[in-house]
Amino acid sequence: MAKTTKGAMEAARDADLDEYLALVRAFPLAHIRDDAHLDAAVAVIDRLLDKGDRSPAEEMYLDALTDLVETYEETHVRIPVRSGVDALRFLMEANDLRQVDLVPVLGRKSLVSEVLGGKRPLALTHIKKLADYFRVSPAVFID
Repeated sequence: MAKTTKGAMEAARDADLDEYLALVRAFPLAHIRDDAHLDAAVAVIDRLLDKGDRSPAEEMYLDALTDLVETYEETHVRIPVRSGVDALRFLMEANDLRQVDLVPVLGRKSLVSEVLGGKRPLALTHIKKLADYFRVSPAVFID
């Protein structure tokens, strides 16, 4: 019985290796060269993530490819710095809110207008209230 179990385990491991190598042949695990290569790698990642249940071979391949993409993005992709007010505007748009909708959160219509107009910075009390309202980390609103 032990021999049969050992044989089954080896067969499963071989199948995983074959599947992993097939993935590597289809899209080799190599340093990302440029943005076009990045786009292709992200498409492969998206396809695997959309799949849902992944095999151990797919998980191992996905981890390696994700690391390669992350390494490329850290050195080549610049993410623009956004302010807390930019985050607030984004959240308002995403939630289909108007300035008047934030009056109950911040207290006064003029305060909401001044903050959104850049005439007044977000104070820590505003940040706390906004974070609670939008259910996000207060760090989202800190410049």
